[in-house]
Amino acid sequence: MALLVESEEVVSREGEQMPIAEPLTPEASSGARDHRISSPPAIERMYRHRLPVRISHWLNVPFLIILIMSGLQIFNAHPALYWGDRSDRDRPLFSIKPVRTNSGDIKGVTTILGHPFDTTGVLGYSNGSGRAFPGWATIPSPKWLAMGRQWHLFFAWLFMINGLIFTVYAFSSRHITRDLAPTGKDWRGIGKSIRDHLVFRHPTGEAAKQYNVLQKLAYASIVFILAPLIMLTGLAMSPTIDAAFPWLLTIFGGRQAARTIHFITCFSFVGFIMVHILQVFITGFFNNIRSMVTGWFIVKHAGVSHDA
Repeated sequence: MALLVESEEVVSREGEQMPIAEPLTPEASSGARDHRISSPPAIERMYRHRLPVRISHWLNVPFLIILIMSGLQIFNAHPALYWGDRSDRDRPLFSIKPVRTNSGDIKGVTTILGHPFDTTGVLGYSNGSGRAFPGWATIPSPKWLAMGRQWHLFFAWLFMINGLIFTVYAFSSRHITRDLAPTGKDWRGIGKSIRDHLVFRHPTGEAAKQYNVLQKLAYASIVFILAPLIMLTGLAMSPTIDAAFPWLLTIFGGRQAARTIHFITCFSFVGFIMVHILQVFITGFFNNIRSMVTGWFIVKHAGVSHDA
């Protein structure tokens, strides 16, 4: 449609003068386009993370690091996993151990469901020491089961208390329903969200103000599945707790089964943490860290063309 300008000639239906529109010449049309400009990107500050969320998040950072590393220290004392209530040392589901070869050398071997893998230098045998996980991955670094258990049990209770306080806050403040529960629109767009994440394309503008469906599912899985599971399986391995609540062992199928589930859940946490840190860097490290320290998140909106 041609751009129009008002001419000086006028005609009238009822004797009143009315302007007549005429097509612009190419020169005039070009000049009119020059009057349309794009504003620079608008920057919006939004309060994204409330104080209780930020406190819980940062407390969990040292709690989880210490729990994981002290847990690996405990695992080193018996580096094998089984199913059921007893240890079948001849048929473990998973094991890490040093093995002496026919030539007299020692190598680390990790066995998963009966399939052995050479993991020398990382698992089983590293730095001249035969141990499942190397010293740099455990707390304390030397082989010290008693101290590892003390670290693990102390911080397990802190992690549990922090989790319970956060859960109460999340429900009372509607943080769960408002921010973490996927909507119908989220579910319908889950395919697109997966494709966007695979090519590292992330929401911008208004869409960046809320968690996408994959974030919501990941955080909800941590709060409602992994965290309760790792706490309950941890309790199930305690003889004192079992005496008071014997149904725990029944639910998980025995102490060794609970230990195996506990180990798998631990590494599910590790996987989540690694992906979480990667996404923090990809989507804007300083903006994400600032929002989790101060609560304030910066959203950039694309420039909007308008008439000057």
